Amino acid sequence: MNMKKLFFIFALIMSSVANAASVKAPEFTTRAKSVFLIDFDSGAEIVAKNADKLMPPSSMIKLMTLAVLFDEIKSGNLTLDSKMPVSENADYNNPHWYPASKICLVAGQEITVRDAILGLIVLSGGDASVVVAEKLAGDENAFTAKMTAKARKIGMEQSTFGNASGLPDPNNLATSRELATLAIHIIREYPDLYPMFATKRFEFGDYKTDWCRDWGRTHTVNYNKLLFTMAGADGLKTGHTADGGYGMVASSRVGGRRLVGVINGFNAHGHDALAAEMKKLLNFGYTTTTNKTYYRPGDTVVAVPVWYGRTKTVNATVKQPFAVTLPKSTPISQVRVLARYKDPVAAPIIPGDELGEIIAEMDGKIIARAPLVAENRVRRVRFFGRMIKNIAVIFGGR
Repeated sequence: MNMKKLFFIFALIMSSVANAASVKAPEFTTRAKSVFLIDFDSGAEIVAKNADKLMPPSSMIKLMTLAVLFDEIKSGNLTLDSKMPVSENADYNNPHWYPASKICLVAGQEITVRDAILGLIVLSGGDASVVVAEKLAGDENAFTAKMTAKARKIGMEQSTFGNASGLPDPNNLATSRELATLAIHIIREYPDLYPMFATKRFEFGDYKTDWCRDWGRTHTVNYNKLLFTMAGADGLKTGHTADGGYGMVASSRVGGRRLVGVINGFNAHGHDALAAEMKKLLNFGYTTTTNKTYYRPGDTVVAVPVWYGRTKTVNATVKQPFAVTLPKSTPISQVRVLARYKDPVAAPIIPGDELGEIIAEMDGKIIARAPLVAENRVRRVRFFGRMIKNIAVIFGGR
């Protein structure tokens, strides 16, 4: 972009979700095959071990099943009280579900969308994932196409999907980085639904057989034990297969700061050990790095002059929080933050139009950048107004 203005904002270091550099913090040690830790606001990666290696995600794949379902709720096609039929594919007598996590459903019954969501989150119900897939796409195979399309739309370029449950399948593959991308998308795009991931206990109230009622008495507690052991933990999902080991996508909010962590391929002795490792990872991020958010969507960064507008300026803001993440040993100084934009920008302008960019630079190098977008609408003046403006320019006006 050919900018005509360079506006000095303040001499503070910043980062952004759009292009955040890695934080050079002390090394985190773990036995897990893959680990990724990212700051939610700045997008700065704090820990990355084999973060781009494709691995079986096991039940963490259910986050994508939920994301596709959440889109249907957000669009108004379904409500939490909508009913979904249970087919023989989701019946607990189907051999698929003998060793697998499930709600314990019976063919012919119906369950609400709310119960399916909680069953997926708390009980990791593979049967519920089949119910969702068949409701939204007709069958599970067609649903995986929806999962793939959703993944590509939000920037998950490598992940592939063989089913909706995470049961072993050669096509079920994801990277830790992309699982974090998915988690951030869920947190950001579904604020009304995300709190369900913090549910510690779910008691399904519509069991149809005595066997399932007995099952239900001992299967009510969330597999995500981090919810019970770390203040501020509020999601998201665990997974486990014999070949893939234990995995978890987690998020916590401490002191107003949110981190998102992913562990996969962890050879643990159960979900308690997995939670302990995730707690160690998240605490590592909080204790070794610091974060500050300077701009959020809706905050005015700068008023940009407008040409042919009914107002003289348009407020420029950011699409995502503009923040900084640094090792605690590094002072927040020595870096200039600049807004670069066209002067003037031509009307008409609608909210969201890109006006320029905000950058952070240190030692003459750009270390972060994010787009500046219009916060408000500016309509264009009529023909005679433009003519008067042109005459003013000819005679030395602006």
